[in-house]
Amino acid sequence: MSIADIIKLFSGIALFLFGMSLMGDGLKRVSGNKLEPILFKLSGSPVRGVLLGTGVTAVIQSSSATSVIVVGFVNSGMMKLRQAIPVILGAILGTSITGWVICLSYIEGAGGWSSLLSTSTITGAAAITGILLRTISKKAAHRHIGDILMGFAILMTGMSTMSGSVSGLGQQPWFTSLLTSMSNPILGILSGIVFSAILQSASAAVGIVQALSVTGAMTFSSALPLLMGISIGAAFPVLLSALGANTEGKRTAVSYLVASFMGVMVCASLFYIIESVFRLPFLNNVMSPVSIAVVNTLLRMCMLILLMPFTDILEALVVQMIAEKTAEETGMLRLEDRFLTHPVLAIEQCRMTILDMAAKAGEAVGVAAGLLQKFSMEGMEKVKDLEDTGDKYEDVLGSYLTRLSSQELTEQQSCAVSVFLHSLTDLERISDHAMSIAYSADEIREKQIVFSEEAVHEIDVMTGAINEIVDYTIDSFVTEDLKKAELVAPMEEAVDDLCDEMKLNHVNRLQTGQCTVAHGFVFNDLVTSFERVAAHCSNIAVAIIELYEGDFATHEYNGKMKNSMKRTPEYEEKYRQFLEQFSFGSAAETE
Repeated sequence: MSIADIIKLFSGIALFLFGMSLMGDGLKRVSGNKLEPILFKLSGSPVRGVLLGTGVTAVIQSSSATSVIVVGFVNSGMMKLRQAIPVILGAILGTSITGWVICLSYIEGAGGWSSLLSTSTITGAAAITGILLRTISKKAAHRHIGDILMGFAILMTGMSTMSGSVSGLGQQPWFTSLLTSMSNPILGILSGIVFSAILQSASAAVGIVQALSVTGAMTFSSALPLLMGISIGAAFPVLLSALGANTEGKRTAVSYLVASFMGVMVCASLFYIIESVFRLPFLNNVMSPVSIAVVNTLLRMCMLILLMPFTDILEALVVQMIAEKTAEETGMLRLEDRFLTHPVLAIEQCRMTILDMAAKAGEAVGVAAGLLQKFSMEGMEKVKDLEDTGDKYEDVLGSYLTRLSSQELTEQQSCAVSVFLHSLTDLERISDHAMSIAYSADEIREKQIVFSEEAVHEIDVMTGAINEIVDYTIDSFVTEDLKKAELVAPMEEAVDDLCDEMKLNHVNRLQTGQCTVAHGFVFNDLVTSFERVAAHCSNIAVAIIELYEGDFATHEYNGKMKNSMKRTPEYEEKYRQFLEQFSFGSAAETE
């Protein structure tokens, strides 16, 4: 084998790997990010999980890619480990489809009409069609189909180049000796593991084995161990993808390795025991690219059949291997980098995470309001923790949403990202104002401030009103209830009116000597915090409305909404009810 042949071999490998990557990326883009949600939603039973794992892997041409997506699902809490294992088993089988695609590169036509089925004709037709679609068409879907065809053409060219470079190796004694040594099961499996791990792709490794088979020197006894090792080696990219995952994500990645290893070991043990007893006659049969594809598919099918009844045992084994973390894992782990290229999933994960943030913001306001009636250091620390959590949510979500906005999004997806970014700030500010209320409660305790009976009554009524509007807003946010969201504006206006009344009443008490200036500072701080919490609730409600109606412009829309809804009976009725429910009256009257 000359230097030119070696260069030709590596150039063929490079073209093959690039073509496979280009074709896989094009297939994923043509799917419109729909395969991943389908994989998530329809993986409820083991059988469906296997079928979906097989189908998705056959489409995107990579068991590693399918498994990495599944690791992301489990890591974010969208899928359980027991749901993921059947999908991974399906992916192990689905990756064998690529071997059959590669077989097309070995079709030869004898002449006439049959020449239309030759490798060169198929490759040329794919390349011409692909480049035309890629350069002429203005539709993104057509360009992605062009990428698939171009990737297919490059893959075929790479396979032909590899096959041509190694065609003379069949007469080389050293090469024949090397393949003969692969007949040793242990050496062959280890070589396949290393080969697949280096290439980071089982499909690519099998493709190169198919290219080597054209030399005529590869027999069944040397091909089978290589294919077994390749199956195990395919787990390495999945393991690498889970380095930053949580416990469940790591367990899912390890389950790929455990399933592959156990499947290969059981199949190898059964096969070589049978071979030692019956001396199978086909061990020395010369392999071709098609027979390699057949053996690879049968091997993976046997692994699937053997492992399917024992998915519970697989789950228990990986749970024992990867211990549970003692630290609490928050909802922020949902925000997987893996999902950024799949906006449908990423936006859903952002929605779930921001709902967690909203719940914690509401809890912070409730705890802080309770401190005004009965102060405790435990409650104070609780508000601080919730406020710190709100800050973390804002940082992580803000960064994730910013990166997501740089992806190719639809108009509706872009609107959702904008709404989440605006709501994120308002929710964080609600937590901040809850902290301000808690600080005011602490100041009242430290300075032993005693408000007048009327002032205490007004604060109690207002804390009830604030809890009401916050709970109402967050409930509308969580349930995505548009009608509820539209009624937050009259509640906010009523809170503003009540706050104005509190300020006027406080001035009157100052004039009559019932309150002092020192009391006034804390009292005004509380009133300001109440007003701002209500204002941020109104902004969040507007965001909910905008999520459905589009054309996001919070402040402009907020004004339009209030002006228009004041003229509706619903707005006036909600405003009147809220004022009646939280009317100050007098402290004596309430008693």
